[in-house]
Amino acid sequence: MKIQLENIQPDDKSSFRLLHDPKLNDLFFWHFHPEYELVYIEGADGIRHVGKHRSNYQQSDLVLIGSNIPHLNFDYGIKTAYRKEVLHISPSFKEQVFKQVRELSSIHTLFEQAQHGIVFYGKTKQIVGEQIKTLHLLGAFDQFIAVIQILKTLALSVEFELLHKQPVYNSSDKKQRQRLQKVYSFIDEHYIRKIKVEEVAQLVNLSKEAFCRYFKKHSGNTFTAFLNQYRISQAKRLLLAGKNVSEACYGCGFESLSYFNRTFKKISGENPSAFKNNPTADG
Repeated sequence: MKIQLENIQPDDKSSFRLLHDPKLNDLFFWHFHPEYELVYIEGADGIRHVGKHRSNYQQSDLVLIGSNIPHLNFDYGIKTAYRKEVLHISPSFKEQVFKQVRELSSIHTLFEQAQHGIVFYGKTKQIVGEQIKTLHLLGAFDQFIAVIQILKTLALSVEFELLHKQPVYNSSDKKQRQRLQKVYSFIDEHYIRKIKVEEVAQLVNLSKEAFCRYFKKHSGNTFTAFLNQYRISQAKRLLLAGKNVSEACYGCGFESLSYFNRTFKKISGENPSAFKNNPTADG
C-alpha cells in the first residue's frame, strides 16, 4: 500500500464506509483523506500519531480525526493479537445533514472539534467501543441509526481530550495535498535507491531548507525520519517474504547494514533477526 492521499469510495452512495478489522500492522501508512475518521482499536499498545501530535496508547484507543488531517495507521508495528474498526464519514454529510438539521447540531459541533483530533477515554470509550464492534453485523438502515447514536454519545461526552490546541487545516488546502501527494508518490517509487533531500525539494520547487520546514510542519516528521519509517515497513515485508537481513536491508534502500539494524531496532523495538525469527508476533 502506497503512502498517499487515500481515495475513499463509500459503498452504494452511503454517507459512511466501515472497515471491519483491517490489518495494516506491517505497513507504515501515513495518509490523509477528506473523510472524517473514527477509529477504535483494542488488544494493543501502539502509537497515536495524528497531525503533529504523537503519543502512545495502551490496551485500546478511540479517536475521531478531522478532514484531511495526516495520520498514521493505529496498528502500525503491533505484535499482539488485536481488533480494529474504522468508520469513515463523508464531509458532505456533515454540511448537508449535521449542520442543517437542528436536532443534530451537537454532532455538527463534534465534527468541528474533530479538526483538533479527539481522543476519548473512560466509559465513553468502553461504550462506543462495544457499539462500533457490532456495526458490521447490521443492515444498512440499522447501521445508519447505530452510527448516529454513536456520534450522539461522543457529542455529549465530557471524557475526551483534544490532540491539538488549534484546529488542523494545513493539509485541507488543495495545493498542499497535491504537494504532499507528490512527495509521498516519489518516496514510494524511489525508496529502494538513495534519495537526497535536495532532490525531493527540487521536485516541489522549494529550497532544501524551505522543504525541510514545510515537510516537518505538514507531516509532523522530519523527512529523514519519515523515509526511514517507510523503508523499515518495506523491510518487514521482505523479511516476512523470506528474504534474509542483508537482502531486506539493501532491498529497501539502506546502504549500511549496521545503520539498518540500528534504525530497525529504534523503530520496531527489536532487531531484524528477531523479527524474522518470530514473524507471527507481528500480525
